[in-house]
Amino acid sequence: MHLLEQAAIFLLAAVLLVPLFRRLKLGSVLGYLASGMAIGPWGLGLVGEVQATMNFAEFGVVLLLFLIGLELQPSRLWVLRRPVFGLGGAQVAATTLALMLASLAFGLNWREALVVGFGLAMSSTALVISSLAERGQLAERHGRNAFAVLLFQDLSVIPMLALLPLLASNTAQGGGNWIAALKGVAVIVAVIAGSRLVVRPLLKRAASYGGREVFTAAALLLVIGAALIMERIGLSASLGAFLAGVLLADSEFRHELEADIEPFKGLLLGLFFIAVGMSANLDLAWQRPLAVFGLALGLMAGKFALMYAIARAGGAPDETSQRLAAALAQGGEFAFVLFAAAAGLGMFAADTAQLLVLVVTLSMLLAPPFFALHERALALWLARSAAPEYDSIDGPGNPVIIAGYGRFGQIVSRVLRMCGLPFTALEASYQQVDFVRRFGSNKVYYGDASRLELLQAAKAGEARLFVLAIDDVEASVKTAEVVRRHFPDLPILARARNRVHYFRLRDLGVKAIYRETFPASLDVARQALLRLGFGAAAAEHAIGLFRQHDESQLEAQYAVKHDEAKLIQTAKQAAEQLRELFEADSAGTVADFPRVAAEGAPRRS
Repeated sequence: MHLLEQAAIFLLAAVLLVPLFRRLKLGSVLGYLASGMAIGPWGLGLVGEVQATMNFAEFGVVLLLFLIGLELQPSRLWVLRRPVFGLGGAQVAATTLALMLASLAFGLNWREALVVGFGLAMSSTALVISSLAERGQLAERHGRNAFAVLLFQDLSVIPMLALLPLLASNTAQGGGNWIAALKGVAVIVAVIAGSRLVVRPLLKRAASYGGREVFTAAALLLVIGAALIMERIGLSASLGAFLAGVLLADSEFRHELEADIEPFKGLLLGLFFIAVGMSANLDLAWQRPLAVFGLALGLMAGKFALMYAIARAGGAPDETSQRLAAALAQGGEFAFVLFAAAAGLGMFAADTAQLLVLVVTLSMLLAPPFFALHERALALWLARSAAPEYDSIDGPGNPVIIAGYGRFGQIVSRVLRMCGLPFTALEASYQQVDFVRRFGSNKVYYGDASRLELLQAAKAGEARLFVLAIDDVEASVKTAEVVRRHFPDLPILARARNRVHYFRLRDLGVKAIYRETFPASLDVARQALLRLGFGAAAAEHAIGLFRQHDESQLEAQYAVKHDEAKLIQTAKQAAEQLRELFEADSAGTVADFPRVAAEGAPRRS
């Protein structure tokens, strides 16, 4: 098949299936795998040259490991050392050992079992991170721990890739293996020294005199050169790329290298997953469905149980441990890399490698529905077994009711307490209530502020002010609706997370609405102007001008919020009006900013 025809088939399959899988919240990795299955020899048979495609696409993995190395700044790794090396190390060691023993029971030798156990211990970085980000859980404890475990897994792949050629060698050549290992150490030391003495000066010259395209070429040459050096001495090309990335992680070129390499990495990594999907033996799934599905489900159950036990032993709460275990239960993309490399070295029989790839692929396909089912089951279990009854509110009411006692509501309450003003705080999360009470605050009641009986118990009819500080948008709108309907004379001061939240509160008749990030953003902008040479009066004038324009624009957008075309047109007009307003400002505090910046930003009063 002609190269252009083959490229067109790859691109068409990716363009059709990857957006579909992302829309279904299954992730782009699974979309690429499905594309490969569809066009491969076990699918429609449109492309048959699997190995040739794999050889070319493996460069995507090399670029991925280079970018992982760039992210590993020593300072960042030191901050995360406990969860990365403690929790991550325990997960990789325990899971590898358990799966290695299971592989030995299936008749593999210890070398094969070690590679299989380690490969299956890996989880999908792309799948887990995207799933946690979509659910807004990356900043939660189990999200942070999942990131730490994935980081350790990424790190641990490097020594395993370096060991593969040694594991694949004949045991009778033990002395030769040690000599090769010593040569590898010597070359690594030489690469480190060369990076300091040669690579950085060359990159500086390319950046200064060569232009953007020459710098990109130099970056690709760096990655390919490091990979070729390692390959020449019998080690993994990926190890060389990773080392090159680590050595440049604290350099001044880090961000520019990331920006230049990222497009190549994304395209070639997608091609790699397509090639993996092409190599997935779908006939095997039809011939041995019980074995394939049984192994995939057994892998997920075993990894879930081990990760849960490790997290609990480390002192994590039950809920956090469950969510962490569910997130990391599937196989990962680095398993494909390891199994492909091991098969290329002759460690596995062809049918064993095909079965392993199919099991990992199936576990990744099952991961998103497993996430959703686990979250639903966990929510039901927590609602039935863990949540206590709502607090009862007795006694006289207070002039202020605060609904929502997170970071926003707590600041409001602290100011009121400082001024001697009594308040009643309502919070729907009993974990948050317990946490706050441990710090001596007894003014907080556990309860849903959208429930009319709770508001009546809090004497909302006698209150002078209702502060709506609930973080969740739907809960906030629901509470505002109940208050406006049953207590129409009670003034509301509402927190809005974004413009849509603002519009929905306005629809309910709430007038005093405060966008939570708006004041802080203006404070940062004010500081930026001051540091760029504006005087205090000029900076304050610019910020005031912007605030006035944005607030008037918010009202204009509210009037056309249901018409998307007009909303977009209004936003574009607003940007142009703001520019014209700044240019025409008679005070001259903003219009000459480009000149000020170019002339060294002198201070202005």
